[in-house]
Amino acid sequence: MGKAFLENITRPDFLKIVIYSLGRIGLGFFLALLCGLLLGALSYCYTVLEEILAPVMVTLKSIPVASFVVLLLIWFGSARLSFFISFLIVFPNVYVNTIAGLKSTDKQLLEMADVFEIKGWNRFCYIYRPALMPYLTSCLKISLGMSWKSGVAAEVIGMPEFSLGERLYMSKIYLDTAGLFAWTLSIVLLSFFFEKAVLYLVEKFTEWKPYPISKNRNIKSAGKGSRTQDDAANMTNAANAKKETAIRICNVDKSYGEKKVLENFSITLEKGGRYCLMAPSGSGKTTLLRLLNQIEKADNGSIEGLAGRVGMVFQEDRLCEEYDVIKNVMLTRSAQQGTTGMARQGTTGMVRQSVAEMVRQEAGQILPEDCLDKPVKELSGGMKRRCAILRTMLSGAEVIIMDEPFTGLDEENRRKTALYILKKLEGRTLLVTTHQEADVKLLQGIKIEL
Repeated sequence: MGKAFLENITRPDFLKIVIYSLGRIGLGFFLALLCGLLLGALSYCYTVLEEILAPVMVTLKSIPVASFVVLLLIWFGSARLSFFISFLIVFPNVYVNTIAGLKSTDKQLLEMADVFEIKGWNRFCYIYRPALMPYLTSCLKISLGMSWKSGVAAEVIGMPEFSLGERLYMSKIYLDTAGLFAWTLSIVLLSFFFEKAVLYLVEKFTEWKPYPISKNRNIKSAGKGSRTQDDAANMTNAANAKKETAIRICNVDKSYGEKKVLENFSITLEKGGRYCLMAPSGSGKTTLLRLLNQIEKADNGSIEGLAGRVGMVFQEDRLCEEYDVIKNVMLTRSAQQGTTGMARQGTTGMVRQSVAEMVRQEAGQILPEDCLDKPVKELSGGMKRRCAILRTMLSGAEVIIMDEPFTGLDEENRRKTALYILKKLEGRTLLVTTHQEADVKLLQGIKIEL
């Protein structure tokens, strides 16, 4: 077999045979990967499309490959057979696993992304990608081998010129056992290296952790939560926002089923004020914050005066666990902030590096320097909490709301973090929920009983 293998690889047409087979099967694989990812993402976004494609996927997975081979031979001939078979084997697997991966995305992170208006590439790269890649990697490990096996089998049946399948068939015809094993070894080696190359690229993409892209975010119109469409409207809304003197919560009701959490609740929060909301657990503090951030809607009543973005520290940290402190903070930053005017000039690597250095200096005021480049999943609970606070304070939000922000912090870090919050408020409105009178004093806030 070794001699036959050496003879094969020294054949004048060996490279041509390899390239033709690799091209057909590889093209079918990559096209299936692209279509599976694209249609899977669209089906995740549009449930109707998923329902339409569901019977198609069941059919593709149920019909025997032999049936496809016969039909494709009749319709397209033998030259393209391996391409189509490779595509049909890989496509349903990629499609199904793409939907499953996207559906496994942490719903709390998606809610956080909605609050901070994280969209486009940043949303995919930092929130969807970590959830998708384990599913996709597992799928590809199986699909890569299947595509080669089915593709070569299709070549054996169709016998296109200059193909590995044709060589296998000719070895069978001439009872060339050594040649059969030699060509099989060539197929195994090609399949191995093809799989390793693809999985290497997938692994590198999974491990890639670029700095987030800073983009201009439009300003909410007062009290409506809608987005403006052009720069002139942005300037008008910004001017109107400055005229707002208070956030007015008027006669708000909110119920979950038969449980009434808020009933005829009214309060006015003066612009630039610091308010500490205190009440027993289950009294509706978190619900009120969710209403302010438009995560949920009130059953009755109105909330007026919310001009501009609202930033939130949730009860949970809601950080992108695979990424470090710097990237988590940069992810929510707005290019409209006065301290990030450089971001308006573009999104080049140099600009993002400059923003990262500025964020690092800010983070060093409340976090140890040696933790800033570690994935936040490796940090302690207190460090994660301070990262969440830092993210909100540097987000550029005009209104800051925090749900028990000092949970998990010792006295020293609680004091240091409170001082940092006061320093960075810069006239913005602050609303904090807490169970401790000490927090009211630390934040020099006005106590409100719910």
